[in-house]
Amino acid sequence: MTVLSIQAYTDGCFCARASGDTRRPGRPSTHVTRQGRTCCSRRRGHLLTTDTSQNTDKTATDTAAGDAAATGTATLHRGLRARHIRFIALGSAIGTGLFYGSSEAIQAGGPAVLLAYLIGGAAVFLVLRSLGEMAVNNPCAGSFGEYATRYLGPLAGFTTGWTYAFEMVIVCIADITALGVYMGFWFPDVPRWIWLLAAIAVIGVLNLFNVKVFGELEFWLSLVKIVAIGAMILAGLAILVLGVGGGGDGMHIGVSNLWSHGGFFAHGFQGFILSFAVVMFAFGGTEIIGVTAGEAEDPGKTIPGAVNSIPLRIVLFYVLTLAVIMSLNPWQEIGSDASPFVQIFAGLGIKSAAAVLNVVVVIAALSAINSDIFAAGRIMYGMAERGQAPAVMRRLSRSGVPAMTVGIMIGSLLLGVVLNYLMPDRIFLIISSIATFATVWVWLMILATQYAARRKMSREEVAALAFRVPFWPYGQIIAMVFMAAVMVLLAFSASTRIALIVGAVWLVLLSVVHFLWVRPRSRSTA
Repeated sequence: MTVLSIQAYTDGCFCARASGDTRRPGRPSTHVTRQGRTCCSRRRGHLLTTDTSQNTDKTATDTAAGDAAATGTATLHRGLRARHIRFIALGSAIGTGLFYGSSEAIQAGGPAVLLAYLIGGAAVFLVLRSLGEMAVNNPCAGSFGEYATRYLGPLAGFTTGWTYAFEMVIVCIADITALGVYMGFWFPDVPRWIWLLAAIAVIGVLNLFNVKVFGELEFWLSLVKIVAIGAMILAGLAILVLGVGGGGDGMHIGVSNLWSHGGFFAHGFQGFILSFAVVMFAFGGTEIIGVTAGEAEDPGKTIPGAVNSIPLRIVLFYVLTLAVIMSLNPWQEIGSDASPFVQIFAGLGIKSAAAVLNVVVVIAALSAINSDIFAAGRIMYGMAERGQAPAVMRRLSRSGVPAMTVGIMIGSLLLGVVLNYLMPDRIFLIISSIATFATVWVWLMILATQYAARRKMSREEVAALAFRVPFWPYGQIIAMVFMAAVMVLLAFSASTRIALIVGAVWLVLLSVVHFLWVRPRSRSTA
């Protein structure tokens, strides 16, 4: 058995280099999956390698540690197990977008937001099936940046990778904002920014531990979120079936709340359409399924299973959950001063349940922030390895953590503290709108990449695909049009218009940086 040493982790694929290979890092190399399949070839920055056997986690990690000790340098360690990856992927759909952002969506669209979640979820399912097709056929960590570079060009790959990092930064600020709102349930008189600073300090320390600590922590935090959602649905259904009283102030409890207060389309078709700007934010992060492909023990099984579970997750975690919430309480009574989950049970007079749920949503926010910092940090580190980001982002701690990128993310969170201090009432909607733009852009690029990749395949290559996307090519075309329409929707509301401006400026800035800095550097090192 040839043991391949792990040297570092990039935003793209795992690269294979046998122990004792003296080639200078950055030379062209061939990537292999854990089953020994060729993954892809990259031009530079390929420093992470993996064993080709099925039993490599411990061996490769130990080899990496030995190499680090011998050379005096630290490396990123691959320590995520299968159960970690499954629950991280599952928990990615359950975060601030559901626990807090759903209140903004309900206010925008009324009960019709349930239909918006179904339609938006269907579009995201096509995105993930497109990503799944590419990931199963050619599994790489951080895959969509690599695929975009290969099939759409270096500029597309550069903008996709950096926009995903930007998405994580913005979502992180949204999550920290929601955390401050949640703490107001217990301490309404304490300024929100104090809780934000305390959370940043705790999360910053957690992200300096190695990846195994992160994986284990996220496993249990995701499990708490999933169990809590299931318990909330069961409790809500029990209240509806048993006909518990009016919940105070004469409020009616029943499924009729979905159409008795202004109708199902309470804000008309316009309100229903505008709600998509907030609805799509909730699904952000689901693309992490593709990112984990390179670390999955058997991508051919784990990726299809995770992707195909998306429709059930959408129906269970979003549509059914919000239907229960709006049945327990008229939709117009749900405000943005707390999580709608907590508001419902507090309004029904079940204070203990409300307090427990508030603990859960706080945990969910901490989990989401932790994951955001982890994902963005690794992506920025990987782009630095490929020469697409400042070299300082490659610096690692002794435990193999890119401490500099963690510091950058902490700095971004401190910006969130300032914004919460300056405009606490409007910050979440603005930030979530910007995050929606970044998220939808990444999804649009995934769809365009898969479309371009499939068109270049022969009939034999298409027939050999193990996980083909359905409804091709019409489903992908419709989904791309839908994603573009969501970005256009941001221009129709004064509170979300800034997101379109920020997004356009961001893409122009990336293009300028690519042409003035990245492309000349890549040519000089070619």
